[in-house]
Amino acid sequence: MFDKILIANRGEIACRVIKTARRMGIKTVAVYSEADANARHVRLADEAVLIGPAAVRESYLVIDKIIAAAKATGAQAIHPGYGFLSENEDFCHACEREGIVFIGPPVSAIRAMGSKSEAKKLMEAAGVPLTPGYHGDDQEPTYLHQQADAIGYPVLIKAAAGGGGKGMRLVEQSADFIDLLASCKREAISSFGDDHVLVEKYITKPRHIEIQVFGDTHGNVVYLFERDCSVQRRHQKVLEEAPAPGMTLERRAAMGKAAVDAAKAVGYVGAGTVEFIASESFTQDGSFYFMEMNTRLQVEHPVTEMITGLDLVEWQLRVASGEKLPLAQEQLQIRGHALEARIYAEDPAKGFLPSTGRLVHLAPPAEGLHVRVDTGVEEGDEISPHYDPMIAKLIVWDINRDRALARMLQALADYRVVGVANNIEFLSRLTACPAFAGADLDTGLIEREKAYLFPAEEGVPDEVLQIAALAELLRETALADKRAQRTADARSPWHARDGWRMNATARRTLLFRAGETEHAVDVAYLPGAYRLTIDGRSVEARGELNARGLLRVELDGTRMDATVIAAAGRRHVFAKGRAWQLAAVDPLHHGGEGGGAEGGLLAPMPGKVIALVAAEGAKVEKGAPLLILEAMKMEHTITAPSAGTVKAFRFGVGDQVGDGAELVEFEVAA
Repeated sequence: MFDKILIANRGEIACRVIKTARRMGIKTVAVYSEADANARHVRLADEAVLIGPAAVRESYLVIDKIIAAAKATGAQAIHPGYGFLSENEDFCHACEREGIVFIGPPVSAIRAMGSKSEAKKLMEAAGVPLTPGYHGDDQEPTYLHQQADAIGYPVLIKAAAGGGGKGMRLVEQSADFIDLLASCKREAISSFGDDHVLVEKYITKPRHIEIQVFGDTHGNVVYLFERDCSVQRRHQKVLEEAPAPGMTLERRAAMGKAAVDAAKAVGYVGAGTVEFIASESFTQDGSFYFMEMNTRLQVEHPVTEMITGLDLVEWQLRVASGEKLPLAQEQLQIRGHALEARIYAEDPAKGFLPSTGRLVHLAPPAEGLHVRVDTGVEEGDEISPHYDPMIAKLIVWDINRDRALARMLQALADYRVVGVANNIEFLSRLTACPAFAGADLDTGLIEREKAYLFPAEEGVPDEVLQIAALAELLRETALADKRAQRTADARSPWHARDGWRMNATARRTLLFRAGETEHAVDVAYLPGAYRLTIDGRSVEARGELNARGLLRVELDGTRMDATVIAAAGRRHVFAKGRAWQLAAVDPLHHGGEGGGAEGGLLAPMPGKVIALVAAEGAKVEKGAPLLILEAMKMEHTITAPSAGTVKAFRFGVGDQVGDGAELVEFEVAA
């Protein structure tokens, strides 16, 4: 077994590998960019080596720097994690050349599966069922368009070297093919350095089923059952589970055999995932098609660990050091059901746009037998625009799916994030959605359940305003007590914030704003409590607030727990499984709030301008694409808000822009 390994990755997966290595007595070396100097994976590792600036092409994707770091620290092996260089054959070859063990498959397997089109040819020869499509080398746009027309719409354009949902475009009609092909190729070059694509028939209501495989250097290959990853947005997984609902023993065996055959066809070693697309009739006729093989550990591997009781990173380390697989196929068993939710810094209400900023408050649910949190950040860390905006993976387990769903809902309700927009409430609605709860799964679930998942804005309940007001009053009292302790006469009654008045009741009004609506809470001070009145409705309130914002509330004798975090003039209220964001209004402040310039279109996030689609002076219709912004490796098209004229672009191609920057001067048509 190795004494020391280097982890050529960052964030959550680097922390995950460190955890297992430490348990096994293996020392770890982290690598980091300038942007990650204080990152959690750097703090956890035994050693850490700076490898360059924030941009991944100057740090995490530079093979020579990572190899040099491994040699300088005496690391015997490199764990690539997932993403970055994990499926890069040049990196694997460089490790072999320098006598460093690559904790993954051999170069030949990465090469064979690294191109989706070449992989399809191999799988066809191995007898694995394939989706109808074009997987050839001719990349001339007109020819690809002809192939798509012959296949029949809808079709899916996919980057041959792709993964993680990037470099994929769904084409519904022939007229859209050329534009979407160009967009797909741009994103493929940016993410993978290769714009080769393939075109496949898009299966209506497809289920995404993947099989975890493992091979060793002694010729043994097993499958560790399946995961259902059907619930996706922008072709990226959101909720994953194991085992797949509706999977029969016969179908599992058939898919497992196909996955093992695929792995054996390329001499696979280590952890890998064979991904299949299953048709809508999957639960009736069992039809499924090979999609791709990921020659690495998957983001969603924890659900497999939860139902098998195994540590897949430990298996990776043992296999890479030359050991045989710890278990044979007949020794592997499924126990219970597991779900994984990806907690992202993103705004579902704005098309899942990434969010950046400091994690002012971060309180995950308590971990135990049923709940696991894999994360690469801690409170106070930054979610930067340079990398994937994942905050954590929340994994739950229980003896069956219904109980696992209940566990997930409770864990999401207990999750507290302040400082960045996040998808926690969306995930709660998704978990509770009747279609998901009833296992009516396909990759279009989020789109077809839009009405449930994106409900109209609701007014703020009185109870939430009462909780916010109570927290404000208790916080004022706590601050007054602290200030009093720093004075010579700490017991002076003049320090008290109890609203004492001679022969009168002290009264005041607290103001909160939610969106454009302002809410008034009238406060009357009572002995040991407050009378809170909203629109003529009153409650008697008392409670206790600690330094972490945890609030024990009593409203007219009814008790509950809540959390109220004060940050940058806002009050983040977490109660009864929901979160609300309120602005605390100072009635003496008359300054206006900032906004974009009139007639300008603003950047929804920090990013880089990669294309100017319209021309200055052009008259355009509503919805016409004007500019393409790239942020966190994803493209975002800025469109015309109405018919009008593009007066001027404020930035050129290649320019970096900040959140809220004016991108286009736009004149609305009269």
